[in-house]
Amino acid sequence: MDRHVAIRARGVTKCFREVVALDGVDLVVGHGQIHGLVGPNGAGKTTLLGLLLGLAAADSGSIEILGTPLRQALDTPDGVAGFVDGPGLYPSLTARQNLAALARLRGLGPAGIDDVLDEVGLADVADDRAHGFSLGMRQRLGLAAALLTRPRLLVLDEPSNGLDPAGKRDVHRILTRLAADGVSVVLSSHRMDDVETLCSEVTILAAGRVVFSGPLGKLAAENDELDYRVITSDPPAAGRVARATAGIVVLNKGDVLVVRGPVAALDDLVVRLVGDGISIREFAPVVSPLEAAFLALTDGEAGR
Repeated sequence: MDRHVAIRARGVTKCFREVVALDGVDLVVGHGQIHGLVGPNGAGKTTLLGLLLGLAAADSGSIEILGTPLRQALDTPDGVAGFVDGPGLYPSLTARQNLAALARLRGLGPAGIDDVLDEVGLADVADDRAHGFSLGMRQRLGLAAALLTRPRLLVLDEPSNGLDPAGKRDVHRILTRLAADGVSVVLSSHRMDDVETLCSEVTILAAGRVVFSGPLGKLAAENDELDYRVITSDPPAAGRVARATAGIVVLNKGDVLVVRGPVAALDDLVVRLVGDGISIREFAPVVSPLEAAFLALTDGEAGR
């Protein structure tokens, strides 16, 4: 058993009649790591998360969770929590009653219920019935339910779905703290900014296959050229410098300059702008490296 690995999946395949949802998927998630799972609709993300939570069994391949092999559905070890396709709640019960019911099912006492409600920002509505909760509030309550069991592995499907900026910030804070305490987190998201903010590694799925898995920095390195938005104190002069920089293609003119080039050429452009006394107020990718890689990799797999 590798004590540094929370999840190890090898060659996992899952079919639903004629539909191949997962086709030879490998996944490794380290302890204390927040690992992002992204892909287009129908890529197999929800199926994979369900297998990790023990909601179904793989047709072939192997999955090891916290050092324990999963041999059949509902075979997950203690210390695993999360939700897929949104948290399962009792609409007629209050937030506190939902957590109390879960605690009884898990053989837990009521201690800790108020603490987790406060942690996810639901203390003020603890005695309100869940049927009146917004999508974001239901997501928060689902996270509270997962935290109640003091998990060592969290598996979350779109945890930021429906959250306002303050709610998203709170969820990010909670997940970052949990990872710092050694809890492993696997989360799926359609929001590339969430993945880039939270995750140290990412797995991209397309048509049931893994098309990339590894550190986010590796994605940026593998993108040969990116489009960058450049805002400076002197747009006309910046345009002249950009056009004179080897390897840089100027895509538009105006107050906001958009350029394309390899990383080395972009670095050279920054040096030249500063050397000419031009202040750089913004130098950012038009599309993030993760989103650019996502589009390239998933479009290529779909075509294949």
